[in-house]
Amino acid sequence: THLHCPIWSGKQGLCMFSKVSLRKKITEYTSPNHTAPKGGGDSSSEQTEEHQGTSPMSYLSRNSRAAALNFHNKHLASQQKNRSLFCTPRAKIIAFVTGTALYTSFLYRAGGAGSYLGYSTSTSGLSAMSSSGRKLSIATWNVAAINNNPFEYWITIDGNPEYEQLMKNVEAFIEEPGDKDITVGNVFTDAMFDQLDKRMTGVGWESVRSYWEGDFKDRKIVSGFLKDKLLGSKRLASMPDRITNTINAVGSAEPVCRPTVINMYDGDLSNNELWWTQWEKFMFDTPLAINVKGTEKTSNVYEMLQPIKKAKYPAISEEEEKISLPLQTMCSAIFDSILVHMMNTVSSPEVWQPLKTTMVDSLNKKKVPRTLEILEKTYSSSDIIALQEVSSSLIDQAASGSLGKHYHVIAPHDLDAVRDQNSVILLKKDIFPNGSSGEITDKVSSAFPKGVKVPVAGGDILAVTTEDVDGILYVIASFHGDTNGLATIPVLDAIIEAMSADATLKDRHLIFGLDANTYDKSKPGKTQDVLEFGEAYRKHDLTSCWGDVPDAKNYTTFNARTYLQPQLNKASKSTEKREKGDINPKDFILFAKKDFNVAKTWKDNTGEKKYIEDMAFPTLQFPSDHGVLATIIAPKD
Repeated sequence: THLHCPIWSGKQGLCMFSKVSLRKKITEYTSPNHTAPKGGGDSSSEQTEEHQGTSPMSYLSRNSRAAALNFHNKHLASQQKNRSLFCTPRAKIIAFVTGTALYTSFLYRAGGAGSYLGYSTSTSGLSAMSSSGRKLSIATWNVAAINNNPFEYWITIDGNPEYEQLMKNVEAFIEEPGDKDITVGNVFTDAMFDQLDKRMTGVGWESVRSYWEGDFKDRKIVSGFLKDKLLGSKRLASMPDRITNTINAVGSAEPVCRPTVINMYDGDLSNNELWWTQWEKFMFDTPLAINVKGTEKTSNVYEMLQPIKKAKYPAISEEEEKISLPLQTMCSAIFDSILVHMMNTVSSPEVWQPLKTTMVDSLNKKKVPRTLEILEKTYSSSDIIALQEVSSSLIDQAASGSLGKHYHVIAPHDLDAVRDQNSVILLKKDIFPNGSSGEITDKVSSAFPKGVKVPVAGGDILAVTTEDVDGILYVIASFHGDTNGLATIPVLDAIIEAMSADATLKDRHLIFGLDANTYDKSKPGKTQDVLEFGEAYRKHDLTSCWGDVPDAKNYTTFNARTYLQPQLNKASKSTEKREKGDINPKDFILFAKKDFNVAKTWKDNTGEKKYIEDMAFPTLQFPSDHGVLATIIAPKD
């Protein structure tokens, strides 16, 4: 009866039938003269008539009815005695508070009142967040840049004119070599080649002497080798450099580097004879253990080289493809010998080698510690930090160090330890006490259009679910776009599609920090235009920390390649850093327009919450070629 017909009795503060009417019914049923009401139908038997009565009392014998009446009277006496206990003002307050608490607890565990009234608990959480005045602080940062070659980009070194002069001298050597454009044979000598050819044929490779004597030894070192576009298209120098430049060997505290100018190698390169002795030993007499798909494999460096396939690089001939291993080894030796010769020509070993050591120390060896220092000291107030192109070393040090005490450090399940460029999310433990409640990256990848190849690699995308202290449910995502930015819009669309298609995700609030790799001046079909990206996120009712329409001139990168790297077609003169450099509006923080307002946004290329326009970076103080982007957003009323 209570379940079907509850009545709120203000007098008793209890959910029940009127006690007066209930007592009347019990007295009626227990009366000696009581007869059960007659039912309908043809039956005339007393048994049938009694079974059609409305109360079980009608079936009791007189003794039973007397016993029931006695019990009833005792119950009424007991109830009258205790009436005063339940009717006092204090009792009413206790009953009200207790009932309210129990009901509130029930609603909370059942999903909140919002689940019955048609709005989400996350929405009510935004209201609580707004009422308390709490805001959300978010930062995003692509922490990559210089991985092994300290000379690859023009950098800013305050108070060190030797760097600027060195790089201008290298530029002049390559752009206007004059009589310095000597033959390859004067730098990489016949004696060096003879020894190299002996080592290569000794491991079972075919001799490339005909290529040396009939072609390469008589080429000019700049115009005939460094600036030869066809040689570049064949990848005969750049491919072996990519594989052997810097090797992460198992059991080695630091990477093992090929003896060359363009990495962290710290041996003496003051002349070509010293260089050659070290180079030969590195390539043929240095067994290294490396991790190959989870399996440790030990081999000499020359064994790590890969054949160059004509199917992928059509500029190479079929004959060159067959002997691509010894041919690229010879070209690698020529390339490195030219760099050593050039550096000792435009400068002295006493100048350029100590300068390189300083740059390696700041840009390479101390890159991870300096990156962590900026995050710990300058951005420790951030609630959410999205990072891109993060090395496994940085992830480990962040989790085990000071950041790990205050943040949940979340890496993707498909972390790529070989390519070592991963998107990562840091969630402040005070705001997100339970950290990530699950990774949904696979759902995002599954939402890509069928049959369309989206240029993303393992570790580029990380998307997780979480809940904050106000019960607000989120999807947090971090993404590193491909160089041309062509994956950025497909990934954004896939995140929205994955959330919309899943009942557990569609009401969550998206926070998306990314290196979109968008461009101020794009090439249709080749690079992603920043304003087109703005149209894409507005289509999903999102906005950005920059507003609904991004400013194409609001740059977050300013880097330009020097002449001391293998791809000279991408080099910028000292006077062309802005014209040929990567100066673009690449970094964004996205969220739903209906949920938040921007309170403050800033960018930073100093590590001190300041951005210096027209300054090439990284610098010795700031280790990345992307600025930090940060914003504070407040829930809408």
